[in-house]
Amino acid sequence: MSTYRDAGVDIDAGERAVELMKASIAKASRPEVIGGIGGFAGLFDVSVLKNYRQPLLATSTDGVGTKTEIARQMGIYDTIGEDLVAMVVDDLVVCGAEPLFMTDYIAVGKVFPERVAEIVKGIATGCQKANTALIGGETAEHPGLLEEDEFDLAGAATGIVDAPNLLGAEKVKPGDLLLAMPSSGFHSNGFSLIRHILATKKLDLKHTYQDLGRTLGEELLTPTEIYTRDCLVLIKALQSDLRTFAHVTGGGLAANTARVIPKGLSACFDRSTWALPVGTDLLANLGGIDRADYEATWNCGVGMVAVIAQSSADLALKTLAARGMRAWIAGQIVEIPEFEGATLEGSYQAR
Repeated sequence: MSTYRDAGVDIDAGERAVELMKASIAKASRPEVIGGIGGFAGLFDVSVLKNYRQPLLATSTDGVGTKTEIARQMGIYDTIGEDLVAMVVDDLVVCGAEPLFMTDYIAVGKVFPERVAEIVKGIATGCQKANTALIGGETAEHPGLLEEDEFDLAGAATGIVDAPNLLGAEKVKPGDLLLAMPSSGFHSNGFSLIRHILATKKLDLKHTYQDLGRTLGEELLTPTEIYTRDCLVLIKALQSDLRTFAHVTGGGLAANTARVIPKGLSACFDRSTWALPVGTDLLANLGGIDRADYEATWNCGVGMVAVIAQSSADLALKTLAARGMRAWIAGQIVEIPEFEGATLEGSYQAR
């Protein structure tokens, strides 16, 4: 006679994981959340929609890619969840939407309750930073498909924006400025290239590099910056002078900014306004990666871009500085007939 446990699925371990994560999830809530975890669906009171003229729901879903492998190798699981939240909610805020609630999905080879709870703790921490409720999730055990210590995670979030306040490329004008917000590290993109460098150059994640002041693994696991609240505050302060945002994820700074630039205009970044992050410079040199490749893969120090009117530059910088965000003007929107996209010019600032 065979049992589910014999097949590799431990229901008791799953229930233990749920118990361990309850305290973290309870901290990632909002007043609109109805009930707690454990049901078949999460509930969110949307009566708040009556305060909007034309409420639009926005949704986004994403994962953290192969950064999970770095977490597994380092045995550090309490930060990768923040990466997941950032990848999802910061996509929502690009159109001006406030993220309301999020759900997650964790696939594991074997349920280690404490480990799963650590992952969810990171997700809950990220949701707190974004003022987004974590209203549900799923942990699935996949024996035979994943090794016991392997895992993957994904998530989805829903937000809201009033139609008259919707941000987008159609609002971008010649002369607008590109306000850059610094990344916290590599974020959660380009890790296939990073892992290729690690493998081919036989780099040790636990080796401490003097330039970094910590191990390479710790550098790579720096949680992705969550810009949601900063962006929402900036929207409120600048109103119509805030045209749109670009979340810098896979594809790099130019390619992601190009997604919000209309035909006939170009977002021209000046590299001399910031320095290439130490970690990016280190891995590019160790891996022999040329600038064109790493700029098309990594964020290179800029995690979010706001396109703003020139007249609001000082207000924007002061608004973000008051929140502890060290932003800067990194370029400008210029008119180029029959062109749409973004370019990087000049050389990076010396550190």
